[in-house]
Amino acid sequence: MDLVMRDVRVIDGTGGESYRADVGLTGGRIAGIRREGDGARLGALRVLDAAGLALAPGFIDMHAHSDLALLRDPDHSAKAAQGVTLEVIGQDGLSYAPVDDVTLAEVRRTITGWNGDGSGIDFDWRTVGEYLDRLDRAFEGQGFDGRGIAVNAAYLIPQGTVRMHAVGWDDRPATAAELARMRQLVAESMEQGAVGMSSGLTYTPGMYANDAELTELCRVVARYDGYYCPHHRSYGAGALQAYEEMVTLARHAGCALHLAHATMNFGVNEGRAPELLALLDDAMDAGADISLDTYPYTPGATTLVAMLPSWANEGGPEATSARLKDEATAERIRHHLEVTGSDGCHGVPIEWDTIEISGVREPALAPYVGRTLADSAARADETPWTTARRLLIEDRLGSTILQHVGHEENVRAIMRHRVHTGGSDGILQGAKPHPRAFGTFPRYLGRYARELGILTLEECVSHLTSRPAARLRLRDRGLIREGYRADLVLFDPDTVAAGSTFESPRTPPVGIPYVLIDGRFVIEDGRRTNVLAGRSVRRGD
Repeated sequence: MDLVMRDVRVIDGTGGESYRADVGLTGGRIAGIRREGDGARLGALRVLDAAGLALAPGFIDMHAHSDLALLRDPDHSAKAAQGVTLEVIGQDGLSYAPVDDVTLAEVRRTITGWNGDGSGIDFDWRTVGEYLDRLDRAFEGQGFDGRGIAVNAAYLIPQGTVRMHAVGWDDRPATAAELARMRQLVAESMEQGAVGMSSGLTYTPGMYANDAELTELCRVVARYDGYYCPHHRSYGAGALQAYEEMVTLARHAGCALHLAHATMNFGVNEGRAPELLALLDDAMDAGADISLDTYPYTPGATTLVAMLPSWANEGGPEATSARLKDEATAERIRHHLEVTGSDGCHGVPIEWDTIEISGVREPALAPYVGRTLADSAARADETPWTTARRLLIEDRLGSTILQHVGHEENVRAIMRHRVHTGGSDGILQGAKPHPRAFGTFPRYLGRYARELGILTLEECVSHLTSRPAARLRLRDRGLIREGYRADLVLFDPDTVAAGSTFESPRTPPVGIPYVLIDGRFVIEDGRRTNVLAGRSVRRGD
């Protein structure tokens, strides 16, 4: 064999009891598992003494925003160092394929806060298939050990981008011709390898789609055995109704449903996670195919412009900027934010002391980073809306935020659920991004399994491996089995922990000395190698 990991504690991804064994790899796959006491030890060209370490399938990040980071950063230790071997990108209804030239320019500006503006990247694709091909040759001929990307990536069709492409930025129902065009784009994208479709139903223009339109698109996804992954219409006021809407829609479409960052946030939802879980259990007991992901933190993260009411974003970024500069319209926006509760802020009146600036695109605005808008306003002796409006205008809508509106008891209750998986929702941009981008998976293992006992270590690993692999219909990932792909992580169960904090979010984790993709070390002795073993993972792989 190429490699044997000797005397390792195998946590195989099933959730069952771990066991001690030698595990051998050949040709990028698991070639042998010899349990302790079951005969002669396995031999190999290289033997790694793994005593004291646990071996798990590579972790699958079910909600990632690495759409451009994978093309920009061959190192990508933000995920590789956590033991992540596969990311699901194309999230929240906004990404970079399928597009035409106009749509590409608009989406690049719209989600600059998530991914940067893409400067330095050659956007030489327009279809999903072309984007996936680009991932497979991202760093070809640049001196790395491999031509692809740092970790594997699967792609969801972004419904908001599809609507932008076919309908534009208008808040209206799609015409029959426009709906036919969207159905065609979704079908072509699924045929080219997408695993499903995402929505961002508090983000324009995707949120302008009604349920009938979404149902039609989900029917196309279901035809290809994909799944629908919505960021639904509210995580605040009316959150349970918003979840119920998605459950009903997916059942009518006959489509599998995966609920993105399935949280219950804001004061109106404190302690209400059991109501959500009961809703999901009832639907599953009646035959619905549902799963969900969460990150193990209470604050959320998005862009500041996303807080605005949807009507303020109609027409695209230029129209939004014009409205912010108009005094009368800006006052209407303020009223919706502070009094009515805008749909961008989940129907809840905004609390400026919960909105912390995490990143800006304009260097001159860096002093805002790490402060809440309430704090910055007090320092300037002005209202928070005055500060927020000026920041939006001067930063060209590019500011990112942390939103401190979550509840720990909800986080713990949801992560125990039978269909829970892990998803970082990690935004890698900004001077002070959310630590979940750099610490979600070791935090699950260290904080919630080892320290708090919310999950056993074996249960926790299954949430991060076999459950997401099953949702993605992956036939040879997510378990430690002979013949399965050797996407693996070796960690120390006694020390594994997230290093990232809100104060120092990019600090790497501890206790994860080895990560393998396709049987090749991408992390070895705790350091990133020059191996690029990742590639696109397409529907049917």
